[in-house]
Amino acid sequence: MDVVNRYITINNHINIAPQDSDFELKASPLSLSLDPASNVVIVKNLYVSIDPYQLNRMKSFSASQKTSDFAVAIVPGEVVASTNPEFDKGDIVVGLLNWGEFTVTKAGGMLNKLNPMGFPLSYHVGILGFSGLTAYAGLFEICKPKKGEKVFVSTALGSVGNLVGQFAKLSGCYVVGCAGSKEKVALLKEKLGFDDAFNYREETDLNSTLKRYFPNGIDIYFDNVGGEMQEVAVSNMNINGRIAVCGVISEYLDSEKRAAPSMIEVIYKRIKIQGFLAGDYLNIFGDFLSTTCDRLCTGKIQPLEDISDGVESIPSAFISLYRGQNIGKKIVKIAEE
Repeated sequence: MDVVNRYITINNHINIAPQDSDFELKASPLSLSLDPASNVVIVKNLYVSIDPYQLNRMKSFSASQKTSDFAVAIVPGEVVASTNPEFDKGDIVVGLLNWGEFTVTKAGGMLNKLNPMGFPLSYHVGILGFSGLTAYAGLFEICKPKKGEKVFVSTALGSVGNLVGQFAKLSGCYVVGCAGSKEKVALLKEKLGFDDAFNYREETDLNSTLKRYFPNGIDIYFDNVGGEMQEVAVSNMNINGRIAVCGVISEYLDSEKRAAPSMIEVIYKRIKIQGFLAGDYLNIFGDFLSTTCDRLCTGKIQPLEDISDGVESIPSAFISLYRGQNIGKKIVKIAEE
């Protein structure tokens, strides 16, 4: 049996803000008849994760290309044909798969069976997937919050930031986030329970802004943007402050826009700054999943998803991240479950 596989390719390396013209929707025939000795699995993709860091894999050069195997985010899919004894037709799987309707992968291709546990499959792309693990590990393993501490989250309505804030509130912390519009600020306070939030686009002096929201200083900063925001956060940190560096989206589009935090502040305040990847913390995935599932079931955490439909919508979904148009986890639904 043959099918037509539609998929997205890039037309060139993308070193600046992505545009529609950078991407192309292609189609090619795909046979679902497999050689029994091939050890191949064909996956029908159901959901595709859309994340800012994926731009680094599209550049002519990025340091991440030499240091990380996680080129593409987690994608839930359904096995439609397999000669691999570990997978049967109809299995729901997750893995590092293609931006397309089908993915052909061989043994050892970072493919794992998925137990949905009664939750929508989209949750396993975001809140119960690597976005959730990133928030959980960065906050609890690196920053180790204590009740009453002051937490600042940048890009607080993104796929990771919104969860960091919710986890921190459940730990008894005072939490302030920043976002790029009045509507997003309202969501942070009214839907997600942040103590306060501000629109960074309206602020002309970020240092003064942080002093206003944190008159007694910041204990924990969860950094998703780098650049000037990281610099002013360091200037407002308390002694023994902790910073988890999850992303530096300001540098993804402008390599010259690098953070230059005061090292004197870092030294004399004994500030811990640590970069990390979710893949570093797969050993705590079970604890993360158990805790997060329980909080979802009891309504203590709210999932925040922004879902587009169809493989053809992948480029616009990706571009929207760099225009600040997404709310929560950006996902593309490729096919019905």
